[in-house]
Order: sequence, then structure tokens, then C-alpha cells
Amino acid sequence: MELAHSLLLNEEVYNQLGEFQKAEFIFEWLQFLEKLLPVTSRADIRENQKKLVEQLTSLLNNSPGPPTRRLVAKNLAVLYSTGDTFSVYQTIDKCNELIRSKDDSPSYLPTKLAAVVCLGYLYKKLGRILGNSFTDTVGNVLKAMKNAESQGRYEIMLSLQNILNGLGAAAIPCHRDIYKAARSCLTDRSMAVRCAAAKCLLELQNEAVFMWSTDLDSVVTLCFKSFEGSNYDVRLAVAKLLGTVLARALTSKQTTASARHNFRRISLEEVMELLGTGFLRGSCGFLRASGDMLKGTSSVSRDVRVGVTQAYVVFVSTLGAQWLERNFSAFLSHILDLVSQSHPRVIQSQMDAIGCRRCVSFILRATVGGLLGEKAQIAAAKEICQAIWKLKKVVDTAMSDNNLETRISTTDVTASQHVLVCALQELGSLIHGLGTTAAPLLQDSSTGVLEAVISVILHPSVSVRLTAAWCLRCIAVALPYYVSLLLDRCIERLSALKSSPEGVTGYSFAVAALLGAVKHCPLGIPHGKGKVIMTVAEDLLCSASQNSRISLQRTQAGWLLIAALMTLGPAVVQHHLPRMLLLWKCIFPSCPKDLETEKTRGDSFTWQVTLEGRAGALCAIKSFVSHCAGLLTDEVVQRLLPPLPSAVDLLTQLSSIYKSYGNSLKTPSTVYRHKLYELLAVLPPKTYEGSFCAVLKELVADLTVPDSQIDASTFLLPPLCHENDLLLLGPLLQETDHRFIEEQLLLGNSIAGGSLEYDPYSIYEKVVKGDSVPKPLPPVLSVISAATRLFGVMFSHVAEAHRLQVLEQLLNSVKQTKGSRQQIVQLNVVSAFSTSLKHLANCKGSLGPEEVRRSALAVVMGALESNNPLLRCAAAECLARLAQVVSDSAFTAGLAQVSFDKLKSARDVVSRTGHSLALGCLYRYLGGIGSTQHLNACVGILYTLSQDSTSPDVQAWALHSLALIVDLAGPLYHVHVEPTLSLVLMLLLTVPPAYTEVHQSLGRCLNALITTLGPELQGSSTTVSALRTSCLLGCAVMQDNPDCLVQAQAISCLQQLHMFAPRHVNLSSLVSCLCVNLCSSYLLLRRAVVACLRQLVQREAAEVSEYAVALVKESREDFTPDVNIREIGLEGALLGLLDKELDQRLCQDIKETLTHMLTSMAVEKLSFWLKLCKDVLAASADFNTVASVDTTQEEETAKVDDGSVLTSDSDERFHPFSNPRWSTRVFAAECVCKIISQCENAGSAHFDITLAQERKQRDSRDDFLVLHLADLIRMAFMAATDHSDQLRLSGLQTLLIVVRKFAAVPEPEFPGHVILEQYQANVGAALRPAFAPETPPDVTAKACQVCSAWIASGVVSDLNDLRRVHQLLVSSLVKVQAGKEAQSQQYNESTSTMEILAVLKAWAEVYIVAVEKQKNQCDAHNHCLKVANSAEESYKGVTSSAGGLLDLVQADLGTLSKLWLSALQDFALLTLPSEYVSQLPAEGGTFYTAETIENARPHYYNSWALILYATALWLTSTGFIVVDPDEGVTNLSRPVTPTTMCQDSSTRPLVKSPEDVNTDRFHLILGITVEFLCSPRSDAAMENIIACLRALQALFDVPWSRSKIGGDQELGVELLNVLHRLILTRESPDIQLAALEVVRLILFAAQEHVKEKRRSAEVDDGAAEKETLPEFGEGKDTGGLVPGKSLVFATLELCVCILVRQLPQLNPKLTCSPAVQSGKHLLLSEDGSRLVAVALVILSDVPAICSPEGSVSVLPTILYLIIGVLKETAVKLRDGQLPLTVAASLQALKGLLSSPMARAEKSRTAWTDLLRSALVTVLDCWDQVDGLLQELDEVSLLTAITVFVMSTSPEVTTVECLQKRCIEKFKITLDSKDPLVQCKCYQLLHSIFQHPNKTVSHPYIHSLAPSIVGKLQETEKAKPENAAELQVIQEGIKVVTALTATAEEEHRAHLVACLLPILISFLLDENALASATKSAKNLHEFALQNLMQVGPQYSSVFKKLMASSPTMKARLESAVKGNQESVKVKTAKHAKNPGKSSSIQLKTNFL
Repeated sequence: MELAHSLLLNEEVYNQLGEFQKAEFIFEWLQFLEKLLPVTSRADIRENQKKLVEQLTSLLNNSPGPPTRRLVAKNLAVLYSTGDTFSVYQTIDKCNELIRSKDDSPSYLPTKLAAVVCLGYLYKKLGRILGNSFTDTVGNVLKAMKNAESQGRYEIMLSLQNILNGLGAAAIPCHRDIYKAARSCLTDRSMAVRCAAAKCLLELQNEAVFMWSTDLDSVVTLCFKSFEGSNYDVRLAVAKLLGTVLARALTSKQTTASARHNFRRISLEEVMELLGTGFLRGSCGFLRASGDMLKGTSSVSRDVRVGVTQAYVVFVSTLGAQWLERNFSAFLSHILDLVSQSHPRVIQSQMDAIGCRRCVSFILRATVGGLLGEKAQIAAAKEICQAIWKLKKVVDTAMSDNNLETRISTTDVTASQHVLVCALQELGSLIHGLGTTAAPLLQDSSTGVLEAVISVILHPSVSVRLTAAWCLRCIAVALPYYVSLLLDRCIERLSALKSSPEGVTGYSFAVAALLGAVKHCPLGIPHGKGKVIMTVAEDLLCSASQNSRISLQRTQAGWLLIAALMTLGPAVVQHHLPRMLLLWKCIFPSCPKDLETEKTRGDSFTWQVTLEGRAGALCAIKSFVSHCAGLLTDEVVQRLLPPLPSAVDLLTQLSSIYKSYGNSLKTPSTVYRHKLYELLAVLPPKTYEGSFCAVLKELVADLTVPDSQIDASTFLLPPLCHENDLLLLGPLLQETDHRFIEEQLLLGNSIAGGSLEYDPYSIYEKVVKGDSVPKPLPPVLSVISAATRLFGVMFSHVAEAHRLQVLEQLLNSVKQTKGSRQQIVQLNVVSAFSTSLKHLANCKGSLGPEEVRRSALAVVMGALESNNPLLRCAAAECLARLAQVVSDSAFTAGLAQVSFDKLKSARDVVSRTGHSLALGCLYRYLGGIGSTQHLNACVGILYTLSQDSTSPDVQAWALHSLALIVDLAGPLYHVHVEPTLSLVLMLLLTVPPAYTEVHQSLGRCLNALITTLGPELQGSSTTVSALRTSCLLGCAVMQDNPDCLVQAQAISCLQQLHMFAPRHVNLSSLVSCLCVNLCSSYLLLRRAVVACLRQLVQREAAEVSEYAVALVKESREDFTPDVNIREIGLEGALLGLLDKELDQRLCQDIKETLTHMLTSMAVEKLSFWLKLCKDVLAASADFNTVASVDTTQEEETAKVDDGSVLTSDSDERFHPFSNPRWSTRVFAAECVCKIISQCENAGSAHFDITLAQERKQRDSRDDFLVLHLADLIRMAFMAATDHSDQLRLSGLQTLLIVVRKFAAVPEPEFPGHVILEQYQANVGAALRPAFAPETPPDVTAKACQVCSAWIASGVVSDLNDLRRVHQLLVSSLVKVQAGKEAQSQQYNESTSTMEILAVLKAWAEVYIVAVEKQKNQCDAHNHCLKVANSAEESYKGVTSSAGGLLDLVQADLGTLSKLWLSALQDFALLTLPSEYVSQLPAEGGTFYTAETIENARPHYYNSWALILYATALWLTSTGFIVVDPDEGVTNLSRPVTPTTMCQDSSTRPLVKSPEDVNTDRFHLILGITVEFLCSPRSDAAMENIIACLRALQALFDVPWSRSKIGGDQELGVELLNVLHRLILTRESPDIQLAALEVVRLILFAAQEHVKEKRRSAEVDDGAAEKETLPEFGEGKDTGGLVPGKSLVFATLELCVCILVRQLPQLNPKLTCSPAVQSGKHLLLSEDGSRLVAVALVILSDVPAICSPEGSVSVLPTILYLIIGVLKETAVKLRDGQLPLTVAASLQALKGLLSSPMARAEKSRTAWTDLLRSALVTVLDCWDQVDGLLQELDEVSLLTAITVFVMSTSPEVTTVECLQKRCIEKFKITLDSKDPLVQCKCYQLLHSIFQHPNKTVSHPYIHSLAPSIVGKLQETEKAKPENAAELQVIQEGIKVVTALTATAEEEHRAHLVACLLPILISFLLDENALASATKSAKNLHEFALQNLMQVGPQYSSVFKKLMASSPTMKARLESAVKGNQESVKVKTAKHAKNPGKSSSIQLKTNFL
């Protein structure tokens, strides 16, 4: 194929190929040429033009296939338009000649067609350049059309369209001729020709004025005719033509041309009249109407009506949204008039009426719902309301006039019903779509929406009453605020109008509909409503018999209410269950005898009431079973069962009752059947086993002797066919935008589809997705579908013998019937049997013995050759399911063999299609029938069938079947891939485009082949690349196909290819194809486009986005997407599509695509994304007028430009998004949140304004989030103040995220301030509306969260500014205090729980922050002193704000603390295990009611942790001391003590002591915490765990609670165990540190307790009997610790856990394992080090709570761990700092060694031994590390030795051998080369030398002093090079000086004599001083200072020395003189520059 890529056709290669490969080669070359020509230079083209033209024209004679001829034509056109045009006439002549040719053989046809196509493209591209040659061409083409067949007519029409397009106005001379030809084609018998003609006429009307002026009427009539017998595509094309022409006629200006045509303007009324005629009278139009009117026959065929309906929509869409807004009232009245009384013929039968109502609803939905923005929709809703009021008046007058005209008026009333139904449906849908944005509409009293709807609830027509109820339901779902109000109002009217039949039914419908709405309203309704409704229902049922006039209505209403009540779910229903079961029991006779007596007694009316009541009862129970599965316990099921047998008995008697009482019982008995079947289908079959036989008999009768002669296949079978197979049956069964109206064409003429009045019980059910109003089918049909479903369930449960009988009965009944009736029976039988196979397969059951299989097969095989394609499809699926259930390979092979034989012999289309599909279906359920020969046979037969060009149907079915086999045969298919692929390509290149069904099947085949090849497609071998090229070729052919569904297939094939071989798919052309089809009118194409985009952007979002924009900029003429990609990019286009799109699945895909694009590109294209979101959100701002924010007071304080943020930009003329819907705005707000989180991952510069500005200056292309802060606030503000509650929630969430992320960003221009501070007015204004009284609780709850985050963030330091937001929280608190009783009764009680807890949580957060700030102040204070004075001002600010914040909260703390404690108490009750349910208070808790306990739980779980922490802090702050004087139990809303909860008041002590109250509170907090920490769920939020631990820390900060825990050892141990488990399960260092802090406090409490006990024991016993003091502390006299009871043991366990996890080497068991023995030191992370340090501190405190014996038993462990950590982590760091762990271990060691236990008499000796061993261990550390010495930090170990020497009693370290080793270590270290080590060594020795005990210090002095002095003497020769060496010398001198001081008198002189020469040797003379290094100078000064001090101290020695050495003396004198001079100079400097000195002083002080 690569050889085809050249400018000229490579003829050598071409001639060597076979026939079919030639076609492929040509196509590949033409494709390449199409891309190449536009980019080739004109010179090259001219050079090769002649040859190219020859090659291309010669192809015309080669009978090219459809795609090839189109490419030849395109290339010729491009070639002439870029090259020379002189030879073009020859080409045109040649084409004309080919067309004129007389050869009519089929083989010559492609050549003629190619010539026609060629002419079309040449004229389209070159247009007027071709001069007048077009008249001959058009004439020639039209002449050819007279005897052309359908393909010819099709191509000629399309060619004429192209010619007209190219010539424009120049073609006027031919317009009439073309018009005539197209007219005849518009009613052609071939549908493809009709479509082509419509396109041609659409092109023609651009220039042909007569079409929309003088000939308008005939064009319209022609279109109506064209609709007759049309298919979906024709209706789309013709509707587009008709709508466009009429719109053109309406808007055209009076031109000179039209003046010549004596043309008059046509008015809107006339246009509407024309369309209306078609709708009402069909294609007979204006002429023959009168005759039909007289006969009264309805001649409007449905397809005309549906076509006209689509034309209405096109007409309005063409004129646009603004036109619709202006002319809405005229349009509305016309549309509604279509179903009004003025055209009685349209609505004479119920079927017609339903059909017309559907059409009217569709027109309104598509125009009002699809085109208008929210503002205009509200206006439209008002108009519709006006219409309803008008009709209401008509009805009222008609009802009240009881005069002679009564007869007429009743017809008036029934006539208005259809108009009302349409108006109410549209009103409901409008408000439903508007959601909470419709609030202003409902509050507008002048419109009176609710009044209007409620007023028609009493309409005489049942369908109006039902639709009004439905409309109320829509209002309730949209505006949950109204649910309770409407329910109350309707219940009240229902009770008031109990004696009016209309009132009872109307209001009961309304209540049922509203109850159905509750599950769509998350906020629910008050719990008590259920009780009220149940009472009303019972009342209606009991009073039904009192008044026979309304007994029917009352019975129906009562059961309807009960059935609807069940949808509220178990929580509500369980309270009413006993009453309902009682009613259920009473409605059926208790024994068969009673039923017999009933039969004899009643008349037809009583039977009607009885059946209605029993059907209602069945419905209620079904509703109960499906909505309250949780309540179906065995006991309840037992109570449900008794009435069932009698219900079945009644079923069997129905026919006899019906015979005896006549026709009026027909509908009630059918309804009863239907409801009983439905109930049985949802009950477990075991429950009614006894009735199987009776029920099955009835089912068989219903299926085989149906009442109706209606072909119900279209709703029975589709669910039984596989969705992929339905594609075979044309677009009617596929999802399209017009599904709503197209459905009625499916159902055949006798039924128009479902409608609400057929089954009032559907009003409360969940709506099937996509449908607005439920559409139950008529009872005769719904009973059949219920019967097939129940048959499916029961057949799989009956015995096998019984199955055989049933099947034979079914077979016979099919045989006995004839004709159409037989087909209906067959259809019912197959659908019932197929359902039963489905059930059998699901429960893995078997079918039964051979005989059953035979009968089953007979049932299916009969249907496989039915004339109804849908039935064939279902039968093929059924056959495959049969094979699946039997699962016997021989049986399956037999089935396949039957089909093989049939296919070989049969010639008729029906059996060939049925059996070929059967072969494919068999593969679907048997996962590839193992044998290859079977596969070969299948493939062979299907190949043959798919090439049968005489029947496109056979081709389509065979190819579809082949696609199934390719897909399902798996790897077995690989051998067939190549031949199949070439077959598919050959067909793609040859099948005429008119056979779209064949092309669609080919597309499925190609898709399956690509999937089978899979990742192999990436390969580079020749075979693979050939396969890949073929696949791409196939996709290209399909992309060029005119049919949208084939294009959709092409896109999904390319999507697959892109997944497997992304490098080989040309992304830019794919993206351009996607952009063009983004707004296609075909739903399936749009879905394919978005699905493909979704996949592409996951990998290459940036590329896709760039290609889309680049393509628009190139703006080629074939690329004109309907969306504005140039301005807003692909992302914006998708957002726009999301706003307009109504299909849920597509919207979901668009959202996912956008989210992928956002995650990969938001950071790079930040401004672009933010602008997109802002445009979407800002588009609504003018609609809000920003929610009337009162910003007067705030704007003065805010900066001016922020004030302007609050005004809206409504003056912007151009918005890329006009009035986006609220759901789109919510998505935009969510996108903003996602953008922030993307930026957070991208880097810190996004949240640091200084850094961002720097980098922006460096590279202006960089962009950072912090620079857009104003926009973020603005967007959050706009969203938070919108009318839509959803959007308000999103806005508040965005605001919350912004506050949290930007709170700490400083403002560079004003140090000490943060960047968010300037937006406080906006934040306040955004929050205020959320606290208005009518705001829904979920919004207020969210706003509370934002408030607390804002206050806590510390952005605002000025209290006055903070007060505004604080005030909002205060107002909520007041509301909370009002208590449960004062809560509004709009929503469920759990919502007030949600709001209260949100308020309490918000306060808790604020209080916690206030307390933390106050804590941090002390640190801030100290810090401020260190820092220079400049910080003082800001420090004052800090203090005031933190203290002030606390003051703000302090005012309300009294109230808050009580509320917090109550909430915690509630939470404690709610967390009790289920076995304690009986002990819960009956009336609920403080903030929840007993009934809504389940709904309240999540709210408590959400907020308890912060409340707990706040309460703990509060209790800490009062130190548990303060108990309010008024805090008797009387004053609390409920006592605060869990202990008294379940006692009744008589046993309760009247007032508790403060101690008891405190204890209870302490245990409440401790209990909740421990309960949570014991088993935090794996998903428990980190914040909750941290809050719990912090609460414990706060609790134990106070002596009182420490005394509680210290005194209760078991409690302490339990807490430690819980913390231990927490540390084991949570990795987070924060949690572990917080837990350790709690451990430390518990240990501290225990220490205090032990100390207190010891002290009091001493005081009590006096000093006399000291010997007999009992031992306090753990371990008593024995030293034993009991695990599980011992606090010490628990603490050690926990510390070991922490230490071993950080340093596994410490575990002796592990140390032996090879993993740990590397000996390398691990550097811990910072967090790890902190954990280890804290654990060590805790360890060193442990001995303090032991008795002396106890301390001995724990000491080894503690020493081992401390020294272990020291050994493992003592590593040299570069800068000589100590690692944190080492510092901690030394500190711990020091604490341990100085423990009083070391000196206590009982433990002293043991301690001494142990401490000596420990010292040995430390000393051994040196010797262990032979090669590793360099790593080990000698200094740390020396320090450890020093700690031992200094802190223990002398007897530990003065043992000679130990002492020797220690001194040895110091000696070694003194000789170290590292000055830092030497220096540290001197410092340590300094402290040892000064040890007060001489036995300790002297050995060290004797051994080490001489070497120190020696070292110092050496430095005379080697002066220090740097500061480190200098410091070593200085430390050495200090040591010697100290020694001198401590030495005894007689030795002192000696030492001084050594010291002085050393010091003097450091002095420099003047000359040397000038040139000396800095360190030498410093040494000189240091020596001089020391001499000045030492000299006077030991003057005698000093003088003696000076005398003996004159050189020394001279040196000293000169140094002293020099020093004095320099001091003078310095003082002079000081006087000049006083500022400097102070800073120097500060620095030295700091040192």
C-alpha cells in the first residue's frame, strides 16, 4: 500500500494486482491524493496535470464503487481549482457523454453514476468559473433521471445539490426544472432518494425565492406527502426542509426579486396555519379535507403527524431563541390549539388523543426546554399558567351552567382536557428542569402557579387530575421547600372534599404523587406526615361503603395512598405495618366458601368496587415488598400469605363473573389480573407454591387467547433481545432525540403508547430514565407483559413433567390459530418462554428431559421464520438461551446443523435472515463452540450470504452474525481474520450508500475484527501493517458515508485503533471529524464522538485541544463545526454542549472528558480554564442581580475595587455562554475546586504571591493561581448567592477551599497582613444570605462550616471586622437554643439535627482555634523579645486578636458548653450497640427524634470529634472546678449525666454534687474517645483521630482529671492499650506523636498519684516508724509486674513498639536476622526522630512510678533501649550538631541515672550493678565498630560516659577497671585530628575535673592533665589556622585555668607557672599583629584577657616568672600598650556611631 503514495498512480504495481486489490490500491491512492493536492505547489500540479486528469478520468470507466467515485470527483475538482482549468470542459463533456450513453446494463451503471457524482463536485468547487455550461449539464442530468433506477435518482439529486451549491444565484435559469424533478423524487418509493431530494430542495431554497413565496403552499403539501410511509431519516430530512422554508418565508425581507413576483409578506398565523393543517389533516391538505370531514374518518397517518411535529421544532430552532421569547404566547396558543375542541377529529379516539398530546409535548419540550435560557423559561412558565387559568374559567362556567346547554358544555369540558394535560406536563417539566432557580416564579403571587395547578385537580377528566398531580410532583422535586406545604394542603382538601368524587380522586392522586417525590428530596418530610396519611387512607377505606356514589373513588384513593406511603421506606412504614396488614387481611374473603357466597350476592357495581379495592390492595403490597425489603422478616411474610390463595381463587373465577355481569367489568378484571401477576412476580415463588397450577393455567390462557388483537411485539420483545441485535431493526428501536414521538410509530396503528391515565398507581413510582412522565400501557397490553414476566418466574420453578404439558399446550394454541392472530399468540408464547429461559440460566437450572427439549425447540423454531423481524430476532436469542440452559454440546451442534441445512436450501429472505442470526447468537452464550470445523462452516455460509447483493436484508443480518462470531470466537478466529477483512473492505467499496443497514453491519464487523487483532496491531511485520492499513482504509470509507450511524461506527472503530495502535491513527484528522460531528442531530453519533474524545483526552489532552483550535483557524470549507471553538476552544465547546444536551449518559461522558482535560491541562492553561468557568458562572449574575446582597456598610471598609466585585457585568454584550442552566453552573463551580487541587499538586508558587510575581516577571507565559485570587473569590461569591440551592452549596464549598488554601498567604505590600484580608466584605456578603430564615438547612450547614473556617483561618485580625461573620454564627446559635419544638416543619426532623450539629461544630472549631492561638502567644512573646524591635507592633496585633477571639466566644461559652455536652450525650447513645436499643430514651435525644434516629446518625458522625475536643478544652479551662450555681438538674434541657439517663424522675437525686457532675462529664468524654479509638473504621478521618487524642491531652492537662486516671490503674492500662493499638494501625506520625503525648500525661498522672501517696503516708505515720513504711508504686515488695494489669508494663510495651518500628535493630530477635545486621546506621526521618525522642523521655520517667523492687525489674529494659538508641543513631553529622535522638537518649540517661531509686536503700545495690553493666555496654560500643569508627560519633559516647561519671553515685564508676577504660577513651579522643571532637572532649573533661567527689575526679586529672598541658605547649609552634582550631586552644586554656583554681595550694604555683608561658607565647608584637590572620589576632586578645585575670590572682608567681624571663616581660608590655591604644580608637568610633554599638551588644548578649 505504501507504493500507492505518489502524486501519479503507480501503474506498474497497479497492473500486477488482482481485481479486488486493484480497487483497494486505487482507493488508497485517491485518499493520499486528496491530502497531497492542497499542499503541493501549483507548478508541480501543472507539470503533472495532464497525466493526472487522464488517470482520474480513466477510472470513471472502471466502474468504481460509491466511495471511490466520490474521491475521484473530489480530486478532479481540487486538481482543476489549484491547477489550470482549460481542460475542464473536456472532462465535463466526457462525463455528460457517459451519462447520455444508452448502455443500461447493470455493469455499466457504476460508470454512469461516477460521471454524475463527478459533475456535482466539479460545479461545487469551480462554480461560476464554468460559465454557462451548466444549463446543458443540468438538462442532460435531468433527462437521464427520467429512466434512472433508484441509485441513479439518489446520486442525481445529490449532484444537483452540489451544482446548486457551487453556482449560487447563477443557476436561476434551471431552478424550476430542478424543482420539478426534486418534487417527484420527494415522494419516491426509495427512502434514500427522498432524503437526497430533501437535501437538494434545501439547497435550492437558498436562491429560489418562489419556493417560499408563490409556491409555498405546494412545497408544504409536497412535504406532507413525503412524510407518508417515510422512515426516520426521511422525516428528519424533510422536516428540516419544511421548517427551514417556512422560517425563511416568515423572515424574508421584501427584495426587488420578490417584488417582481408580486410577493406578499406572510404572517406568523398563516405559517402556523399551514403546519397545523398537516398536523390535523395530513397530506390530503387543503383540498380534500371537506369530504373527509363529513365522513368523519380520521385519515391522518401517524408518520405525517410525527414528521410535522419535527418540522415545528426545526422551524422554531431556525428562528432562534430570541424569536421564540418574543412570539411565545402566539406560538403556545397555536400549539395547544392542535389538541383542543376546535379539531374534534384529531382527538376522537383515545389513541389519537394520546398520540397528539405526545407530539404537542414534544414540540414544547424541544423548543421551550431546549432553546430558552432560565430567565426566558420562567417567562414561558408564566404564559403557560395564564393558559391554564383561561381553560379553568371555561370549565368553571360549563360546570356551573345547569341550563339547556349542559350537553354542549360537557363536551367543552372533556375537550379542554387534552390542552390542559399538555400545558400541565410542560409546566411540570419546566419547573423540574429549573430546580430551585424557579423559586421566584412560585413566589410571584400575580402568576399563582400553585393555585393554577391545584385548581385543576378537581377537573372532571381523570387524565387532567392525574397530570395536575404529576405537575405538583415535579414542583416538589424541584423545590423541596414545598413538599410539606403541598402535602398539608392536599390532605386538608382531601378531608374537606370527602364527598366529591373528583375531590377524592384528584387530591389522592396529588398526595400519592407528592409522596413519590419525597425520595428525590434529600431533605425529606417531617416524620409525622406518614401517620396523618395512613389515618386519612384508613378513613377513606372504612367510609367507602357509606355512600355508593363515591365508594369506588374512596376505595381507589385509600389504597393508592397506602401504596404511595410505602415508597417512604422502612423507617416510616414500620410504624404503620400492623394497620396495613390488617387492612390487607380484611379485603379478601377468608375461605373459598365466602367467595362463593360473594359471587351469588353482588351486582356489577359492587363487583366493580370490590375488584378496584382488591387490585389496590395488591398494588399496595407490591409497593411494600419492593420499597421496604428490610422489613420483610419471616414473621411479616407469614402474615402476608393468608390472603394470597383467595386472591388466586378470585383470579380463576374472573371469567365467570365477567360473563354473568357484563361488559362493565372488563377493565376492572383486567387491572386485577395485572396487579396480581405483578405482586406474585416480586414475591419469592416458595410462598405461593400451592397456587402454581391455578396461576399457570390462567397465564397460559392470557397468553394464548389474548383479548386484544394488538401486535405488542415492540414493547414485549426488545427487553428480550440483545441490545446489539436491535441495531438490525433500524433506528426506530435505537435511542434518538425523537424517541418520545417516534415510539408511537413502532406500536402499529391501533395503539399510540402509554399514558398516565391507564394506571394511576404509576404516579408515585420512580420514573424510567429519560422519560419525564410515566407512560403505563393500556391494561390489555400491560397484563400481557406482566403475564410473560410471571410465566418466566414460575416456569423455572414447576416440575419437569408439568413443564412438558405447558409447552405442548402453548404449541397447540399456536398451531390452532391462523393469520395475524397466530402471530400475536406466537409472539406472546416466545416472549414468555424466553423470559423463563432467562430465569433458568440465572439460577443455573436445567430444562428437563428430551421431550421437554423437543417441544421447546418447536416453539422457538416456529418463530425463527416469522415475518416479524423483531420476533425473528427474539427467537434467535431464545434459541441461544435454550442451548445455554441445556448445555449439551451434541444438542448445540444439532441446532447449528438445522440452521446450516436451512441456509443451504432456503431462498426466502425470512428464513435466511433468521437462521443466519441464530448462528451468531449461539456463540454469544456458549463462549465459542470449541470446534474449528464448526467455525469454518459458519464462516463459509455467512461469507456467501453477505455477498448476496439481491437482498440487502440478508447481507445485513449475515454480516451482523459474522460480527458476533468474530467477537466471540476468540483466538480460534485468527485464521479467518485476513479473508474476513478483505470481504468487509470489498463490500464497503461496492455496496451502494443507500443500503445503510448493510454498512452499519459492516461497521460492526470491522469493529469486531479490530478488537480481535488487539495490541497485535502495533506490530511492524508486513502482514500486520497490511491488516492495519486495511482497517484504516475501512474506517476512511465509513467516515465518508452519508449515514450518521455509519459515521458513528467509523468513529468507534478509530477509537479502538487508537487504543491499540495510537501511533498509526492520524490524530488531527480524527479530531477534525469529531469536532464537526459534535453537534450532530443524531444522538448516537454525538455519543460516539464524546466517547472517543473521552478516550483520547486521557492520553493526549493537550494535543487534542490544540488540533481542534488549529483546525478552526485553518477554516477549510468542509470543516464548519456548529460550535464556537475559535473563541472558547474545544473545552468551551464541550461545556456549551453539556448545557444544551438532555441525554444523561452523554452528559456524564462530557463531564468525564472535561475532567480529564482539566486534570492534565488546567495548570498549563490556568487563565483559560478560569475564564471558562467564570464565563459560565457570570452568565447567571445578571439573572440574580447578585441575590440582593446589602453591601452598603461593607463597601466603605473594603477597597474600592472590591466593592465593584459585587456588581455584575451584565453590560457585557457578548457572552460565550448565554444563560447556562444551573446544572452547568454547578459543574463549573466543581471545576474551580478541581483546578485548585491540581494547582496544589503542581507546586508552591501557586500559593505564594511573591514567588509567583517573580517567576511571572522572569517568564510572562507562566501563570499562577494566586494571581487569580480575585476571580476565585468572585466565582465563589456568584455561585454562593445564586437562586439555585445546588449551586449555592457548590459556591460555599469553593469558598471554603479558597479560604483554607489561601489563608496563610502573606500580602507582600503590607507586612504582617495576608492577601485574603482585602476580600472580607465579599466573604461576608457571600455568607449572609445563607443564614436567612427561609434558607434550606443543608445550605446553612455548609455556610456554618465556611464561617468557622474563615474565623479560624486568622485572616481577619481586627475584631470589629470579625464580628460580622461571628454575628451570623451567633444568630444560628439563638436558633439552636430555641430547641426541637421551634424548628420549622418543612423538612424531615433529621435536617434540623444536621443544622444544629453544623452550628455546634462551627463554634467548636472557632473555640479550639481561639484557645490554640492563646497558647501560642507565650511562645510568640518570647520570640518577639529575641527579634528586633520592629516586630513589636505586629505582636500587639497578634495578642489582641487571639485574646479577642477568645473573648468573642467566651460570651456564649456557657450556652455552648451545655449544648456541646448534650450533643456528645446524644452521640454516646447513638453509638451503643444494637442490643441496647431498648434502653434508649423513647422520645429521642436532645437533638434527634426517636423516629429519625437512622437519618440523624451520619450528622453526628460528621461533627462529634471537634465538639468533643472543644468540650474537653472548655472543661480544662474551668479546671473542672466551676459548676454553675444554677446547674441543678432543673435548669438543663436534659440532665448532662449519662448515668441518670434511663432512670425515671422519682429515683433521680435532686441535685448532684459538683464532684459527681464532673466525674460524669469526665467519663462521657473518656468513654466516647476510647470507644472510637478502640476500633476506628479504616476510613475514619485523620482529623477525628487527632481531635480525640488532643481532647485527651487537654483533659489530662488538669490536675483533677489526672488524679482520676492516676488513681484508677485499670483505666490507665486500658487507655494505654487502646493507644498501643492505634499506634500499630495508623502510620501517620502526627497521630503517633499525639498518642505519645497522651501516654506521657498518663504516666505523669501516675507519678503524681504515687508521690501523693508516699507523702501522705509519711505525714500520717510520722518519722518514727520509717522502717515499716508500705511500698508505693508498682512492683510492691516483689518487683513483679502483671501484664494486662500493670501500667508500667503497658507503657514499656508501647515505647518498645515505637522504638522497634523506627529502629528495627533494637529488637534482639531481629538483630540475628541477616536483614538487619548490616551494621550501617540508618538516618531517621525528622518525624521518626521526634517519635523516638518522645518515647525515650517517657521511658526515663517510668522508674518513678515503681517501688524500689519494681524499678529494679524494669531498669535493664530501659537501659537497653536508651543505650540501644544512642548506639544506633550516634552518627557524625556534617555541622557537628547532635542528632535529635542522641540528644534525647543522653537526656533520658541523665534523668534515669539521677533517679532517687538509685540511692534508695532497697534497690541501691541492684541499681549499682546494673548501671555498671550499662557503662560497660557503652564502652563496648567503641570496640564493636572496628572498621566503622569513622561513622560513629565519639563525642556522643564520651558524653554518655560523662553523664555516667557525673550523675551516678561514685561507687558505680570508681571501680578501677571501669575507670581505666573510661580514661583510656578520653585519651584516644584527645588525640583526635578533628578540632570539633577535641573541643567537645575538653568541655566534658572540664566538667569531670570539677566533680565535687575527689575519688571521681582525681584519677582523671592525674591521667589526662599532663597531656592537655603538653598539647597546649605544642601550639606555640603551630598557630591555629581557623576558628575551630582556635576554639580548641581556648577550651584547653579554660580547662587548665579551672584546674589551677581547684588544685591544692602547694601544687597551684606549679600549674600557674606552666600556664603563663603558654599564654604569653600567644601574644603578638605590633608589627606581627598588623599582618596576622584573624584567628591569630583573636588568640592574641584571648590570651591578653586571661593574663589580665590570672596575673593579679596569683601575683607572686606572676612576678617571679616575669623577673626570670625578660623576653616574656617585653612581649607582655608591648601587647598591653597596643591594647590601650586600640581601646581609645574604639571609644572615638562609638561616639560617632552610637546605633551600631547597641546592635553589637544585643548580639553578644544573645551569645
